[in-house]
Amino acid sequence: MHLTKHGRNSGPRWALDGHYLPRSVSIEGLLGLRHADLLETLNSVDRGGEVVESTLAPVADTHEVWASGVTYLTSREAREHESGVADVYRMVYEAERPELFIKSIGWRVQGSGDPIRVRRDSEWNVPEPELVLVLNRYMEVVGFTIGNDVSSRSIEGANPLYLPQAKFYNGSCSLGPGIWFPQIHEVPQAFTISLAIMRSDEQIFGSSVSTSQMKRSFSELSAHLGSELDFPYGVFLMTGTAIVPGDGFTLQSGDRVEVDVPQIGTLTNVVM
Repeated sequence: MHLTKHGRNSGPRWALDGHYLPRSVSIEGLLGLRHADLLETLNSVDRGGEVVESTLAPVADTHEVWASGVTYLTSREAREHESGVADVYRMVYEAERPELFIKSIGWRVQGSGDPIRVRRDSEWNVPEPELVLVLNRYMEVVGFTIGNDVSSRSIEGANPLYLPQAKFYNGSCSLGPGIWFPQIHEVPQAFTISLAIMRSDEQIFGSSVSTSQMKRSFSELSAHLGSELDFPYGVFLMTGTAIVPGDGFTLQSGDRVEVDVPQIGTLTNVVM
Protein backbone atom coordinates (compact mmCIF):
# COMPACT_ATOMS: atom_id res chain seq x y z
CA MET A 1 0.00 0.00 0.00
CA HIS A 2 1.39 3.39 -1.05
CA LEU A 3 0.33 6.54 0.78
CA THR A 4 0.85 9.89 -0.93
CA LYS A 5 0.13 13.49 0.05
CA HIS A 6 -1.55 16.04 -2.22
CA GLY A 7 -3.26 19.43 -2.21
CA ARG A 8 -0.66 22.18 -2.33
CA ASN A 9 -3.35 24.86 -2.81
CA SER A 10 -6.45 23.11 -1.48
CA GLY A 11 -5.09 21.87 1.84
CA PRO A 12 -3.37 18.56 2.52
CA ARG A 13 -5.15 15.39 1.51
CA TRP A 14 -3.84 11.83 1.56
CA ALA A 15 -4.33 9.12 -1.01
CA LEU A 16 -3.85 5.37 -0.92
CA ASP A 17 -2.71 3.60 -4.08
CA GLY A 18 -3.80 6.57 -6.20
CA HIS A 19 -7.22 7.14 -4.64
CA TYR A 20 -8.13 9.92 -2.24
CA LEU A 21 -8.86 9.08 1.38
CA PRO A 22 -11.36 10.93 3.59
CA ARG A 23 -10.01 14.28 4.79
CA SER A 24 -10.23 12.94 8.34
CA VAL A 25 -7.29 10.60 7.61
CA SER A 26 -3.93 12.09 8.58
CA ILE A 27 -0.39 10.79 8.77
CA GLU A 28 -0.23 11.89 12.42
CA GLY A 29 -3.24 9.74 13.24
CA LEU A 30 -1.93 6.74 11.34
CA LEU A 31 1.50 6.88 12.98
CA GLY A 32 -0.15 7.10 16.39
CA LEU A 33 -1.40 3.53 15.92
CA ARG A 34 0.24 0.22 16.63
CA HIS A 35 1.57 -1.51 13.52
CA ALA A 36 -1.23 -4.07 13.25
CA ASP A 37 -3.90 -1.41 13.83
CA LEU A 38 -2.35 0.86 11.19
CA LEU A 39 -2.43 -1.89 8.58
CA GLU A 40 -6.01 -2.79 9.51
CA THR A 41 -7.04 0.86 9.16
CA LEU A 42 -5.45 1.22 5.74
CA ASN A 43 -6.94 -2.05 4.53
CA SER A 44 -10.45 -1.00 5.54
CA VAL A 45 -10.58 2.76 4.91
CA ASP A 46 -12.89 4.10 2.22
CA ARG A 47 -11.26 5.34 -0.97
CA GLY A 48 -12.56 8.05 -3.25
CA GLY A 49 -11.74 9.28 -6.73
CA GLU A 50 -8.39 9.02 -8.48
CA VAL A 51 -5.66 11.49 -7.62
CA VAL A 52 -5.36 14.46 -9.98
CA GLU A 53 -2.86 16.62 -8.03
CA SER A 54 0.92 16.41 -7.83
CA THR A 55 2.53 14.81 -4.79
CA LEU A 56 3.89 16.65 -1.76
CA ALA A 57 6.45 15.53 0.79
CA PRO A 58 4.74 12.71 2.75
CA VAL A 59 5.13 14.32 6.17
CA ALA A 60 3.18 16.62 8.46
CA ASP A 61 4.54 20.08 9.24
CA THR A 62 5.22 19.05 12.83
CA HIS A 63 7.12 15.86 12.02
CA GLU A 64 10.84 15.52 12.61
CA VAL A 65 13.24 13.89 10.16
CA TRP A 66 16.33 12.35 11.77
CA ALA A 67 19.33 10.84 10.05
CA SER A 68 21.93 8.16 10.70
CA GLY A 69 25.56 8.70 9.80
CA VAL A 70 28.41 6.34 8.92
CA THR A 71 26.22 3.25 8.64
CA TYR A 72 28.09 1.90 5.59
CA LEU A 73 31.81 1.24 5.21
CA THR A 74 31.85 3.41 2.07
CA SER A 75 30.48 6.34 4.05
CA ARG A 76 33.07 5.88 6.78
CA GLU A 77 35.90 5.85 4.23
CA ALA A 78 34.56 8.96 2.48
CA ARG A 79 34.26 10.88 5.75
CA GLU A 80 37.77 9.84 6.77
CA HIS A 81 39.09 11.04 3.43
CA GLU A 82 37.45 14.47 3.60
CA SER A 83 38.24 15.16 7.25
CA GLY A 84 41.34 16.15 9.13
CA VAL A 85 40.15 14.11 12.12
CA ALA A 86 39.50 10.77 10.43
CA ASP A 87 39.55 8.78 13.67
CA VAL A 88 36.18 10.28 14.66
CA TYR A 89 34.42 8.43 11.83
CA ARG A 90 36.27 5.17 12.40
CA MET A 91 35.29 5.28 16.08
CA VAL A 92 31.59 5.92 15.45
CA TYR A 93 31.45 3.20 12.78
CA GLU A 94 32.76 0.66 15.28
CA ALA A 95 30.99 2.00 18.39
CA GLU A 96 27.89 0.54 19.99
CA ARG A 97 26.12 3.91 19.80
CA PRO A 98 25.29 5.09 16.24
CA GLU A 99 25.58 8.63 14.96
CA LEU A 100 22.11 10.21 14.92
CA PHE A 101 21.27 13.82 14.14
CA ILE A 102 18.18 15.84 13.29
CA LYS A 103 17.99 16.53 9.56
CA SER A 104 14.84 18.57 9.19
CA ILE A 105 11.41 19.42 10.50
CA GLY A 106 8.35 18.64 8.45
CA TRP A 107 7.56 22.06 7.03
CA ARG A 108 11.09 22.35 5.61
CA VAL A 109 11.01 19.02 3.76
CA GLN A 110 10.82 19.09 -0.04
CA GLY A 111 8.79 16.52 -1.94
CA SER A 112 9.43 14.78 -5.23
CA GLY A 113 9.40 17.44 -7.95
CA ASP A 114 10.34 20.22 -5.55
CA PRO A 115 13.73 21.96 -5.80
CA ILE A 116 16.68 21.21 -3.54
CA ARG A 117 19.60 23.52 -2.76
CA VAL A 118 23.29 23.62 -2.03
CA ARG A 119 24.74 26.12 0.43
CA ARG A 120 26.13 29.32 -1.11
CA ASP A 121 29.10 29.17 1.28
CA SER A 122 30.10 25.62 0.33
CA GLU A 123 32.18 24.58 -2.65
CA TRP A 124 31.71 20.78 -2.36
CA ASN A 125 28.13 19.50 -2.24
CA VAL A 126 26.61 16.09 -2.83
CA PRO A 127 23.31 14.26 -2.70
CA GLU A 128 23.03 11.36 -0.28
CA PRO A 129 20.38 8.84 -1.39
CA GLU A 130 18.92 6.92 1.52
CA LEU A 131 16.21 4.53 2.54
CA VAL A 132 14.03 6.20 5.17
CA LEU A 133 12.28 4.35 7.97
CA VAL A 134 8.77 5.51 8.87
CA LEU A 135 8.33 4.88 12.59
CA ASN A 136 5.11 5.07 14.59
CA ARG A 137 4.88 6.49 18.10
CA TYR A 138 5.91 3.10 19.49
CA MET A 139 9.11 3.19 17.38
CA GLU A 140 7.95 0.27 15.25
CA VAL A 141 9.09 0.33 11.62
CA VAL A 142 5.74 0.53 9.84
CA GLY A 143 6.72 1.95 6.45
CA PHE A 144 9.46 3.14 4.15
CA THR A 145 10.11 6.14 1.93
CA ILE A 146 13.08 7.57 0.01
CA GLY A 147 15.27 10.45 1.17
CA ASN A 148 17.92 12.75 -0.20
CA ASP A 149 20.20 14.06 2.55
CA VAL A 150 21.82 16.88 0.57
CA SER A 151 25.11 17.71 2.30
CA SER A 152 28.14 20.00 2.23
CA ARG A 153 31.23 17.80 2.32
CA SER A 154 33.53 20.81 2.55
CA ILE A 155 31.86 22.19 5.69
CA GLU A 156 31.62 18.84 7.49
CA GLY A 157 35.17 17.99 6.43
CA ALA A 158 36.51 21.24 7.89
CA ASN A 159 35.34 20.26 11.36
CA PRO A 160 32.90 17.53 12.55
CA LEU A 161 31.33 20.11 14.88
CA TYR A 162 30.05 21.89 11.77
CA LEU A 163 27.78 18.90 11.00
CA PRO A 164 24.50 20.79 11.67
CA GLN A 165 25.50 23.51 9.18
CA ALA A 166 26.58 20.92 6.62
CA LYS A 167 23.30 19.03 6.92
CA PHE A 168 20.49 21.35 8.07
CA TYR A 169 19.67 24.32 5.84
CA ASN A 170 16.94 25.41 3.42
CA GLY A 171 16.34 22.83 0.68
CA SER A 172 18.69 20.22 2.12
CA CYS A 173 16.13 17.46 2.72
CA SER A 174 13.69 15.80 0.34
CA LEU A 175 11.42 12.80 0.91
CA GLY A 176 9.02 10.93 -1.33
CA PRO A 177 7.31 10.27 -3.55
CA GLY A 178 5.17 8.53 -0.93
CA ILE A 179 5.26 6.01 1.89
CA TRP A 180 5.16 2.29 1.27
CA PHE A 181 3.27 0.47 4.01
CA PRO A 182 3.96 -3.20 3.26
CA GLN A 183 2.18 -6.09 4.82
CA ILE A 184 4.56 -7.73 7.27
CA HIS A 185 5.28 -10.64 4.91
CA GLU A 186 6.10 -8.22 2.05
CA VAL A 187 9.13 -6.57 3.68
CA PRO A 188 12.25 -7.63 1.71
CA GLN A 189 15.47 -8.80 3.28
CA ALA A 190 17.22 -5.84 1.62
CA PHE A 191 16.39 -2.82 -0.52
CA THR A 192 18.29 -1.64 -3.60
CA ILE A 193 18.89 2.13 -3.75
CA SER A 194 19.91 3.67 -7.08
CA LEU A 195 21.14 7.20 -7.75
CA ALA A 196 21.28 8.99 -11.11
CA ILE A 197 22.46 12.60 -11.53
CA MET A 198 21.57 14.30 -14.80
CA ARG A 199 23.20 17.47 -16.12
CA SER A 200 21.97 18.97 -19.41
CA ASP A 201 20.07 15.70 -20.08
CA GLU A 202 23.26 13.65 -19.74
CA GLN A 203 23.83 11.25 -16.87
CA ILE A 204 27.04 12.35 -15.18
CA PHE A 205 26.89 9.96 -12.22
CA GLY A 206 25.08 6.75 -11.39
CA SER A 207 25.41 4.00 -8.81
CA SER A 208 23.42 1.47 -6.80
CA VAL A 209 23.77 -0.14 -3.38
CA SER A 210 21.95 -2.72 -1.28
CA THR A 211 20.94 -2.03 2.30
CA SER A 212 22.38 -5.46 3.09
CA GLN A 213 25.72 -3.64 3.28
CA MET A 214 24.61 -1.59 6.30
CA LYS A 215 26.63 -2.02 9.48
CA ARG A 216 23.55 -1.51 11.67
CA SER A 217 20.03 -2.95 11.55
CA PHE A 218 16.86 -0.92 11.21
CA SER A 219 15.75 -1.99 14.69
CA GLU A 220 19.08 -0.95 16.19
CA LEU A 221 18.83 2.55 14.72
CA SER A 222 15.20 3.03 15.75
CA ALA A 223 15.86 1.77 19.28
CA HIS A 224 18.67 4.25 19.83
CA LEU A 225 16.59 7.12 18.43
CA GLY A 226 13.67 6.31 20.71
CA SER A 227 15.68 5.58 23.84
CA GLU A 228 15.35 9.12 25.23
CA LEU A 229 12.93 10.79 22.81
CA ASP A 230 9.17 10.57 22.40
CA PHE A 231 7.50 11.05 19.01
CA PRO A 232 3.72 11.14 19.62
CA TYR A 233 2.94 11.37 15.90
CA GLY A 234 5.76 9.20 14.62
CA VAL A 235 9.12 10.12 13.10
CA PHE A 236 11.15 9.64 9.90
CA LEU A 237 14.66 8.19 10.15
CA MET A 238 17.16 8.26 7.28
CA THR A 239 19.42 5.21 7.39
CA GLY A 240 22.63 6.56 5.82
CA THR A 241 24.22 6.33 2.41
CA ALA A 242 26.85 4.21 0.68
CA ILE A 243 26.77 6.11 -2.62
CA VAL A 244 29.39 8.84 -2.56
CA PRO A 245 30.41 10.63 -5.80
CA GLY A 246 34.15 11.15 -6.21
CA ASP A 247 36.19 14.13 -5.09
CA GLY A 248 35.87 15.86 -8.45
CA PHE A 249 32.08 16.00 -8.28
CA THR A 250 29.90 18.72 -6.79
CA LEU A 251 26.23 19.48 -7.42
CA GLN A 252 25.44 22.43 -9.66
CA SER A 253 22.33 24.49 -10.28
CA GLY A 254 20.12 22.68 -12.78
CA ASP A 255 21.29 19.16 -11.91
CA ARG A 256 18.46 16.64 -11.67
CA VAL A 257 18.87 14.07 -8.91
CA GLU A 258 16.88 10.83 -9.11
CA VAL A 259 16.81 8.29 -6.29
CA ASP A 260 15.00 5.03 -7.00
CA VAL A 261 13.91 2.19 -4.74
CA PRO A 262 11.78 -0.31 -6.70
CA GLN A 263 9.24 -1.01 -3.97
CA ILE A 264 8.67 2.70 -3.30
CA GLY A 265 9.21 4.66 -6.50
CA THR A 266 11.53 7.46 -7.62
CA LEU A 267 12.34 10.66 -5.74
CA THR A 268 13.26 13.41 -8.22
CA ASN A 269 14.57 16.89 -7.41
CA VAL A 270 16.33 19.60 -9.39
CA VAL A 271 19.03 21.74 -7.76
CA MET A 272 18.08 25.42 -7.63
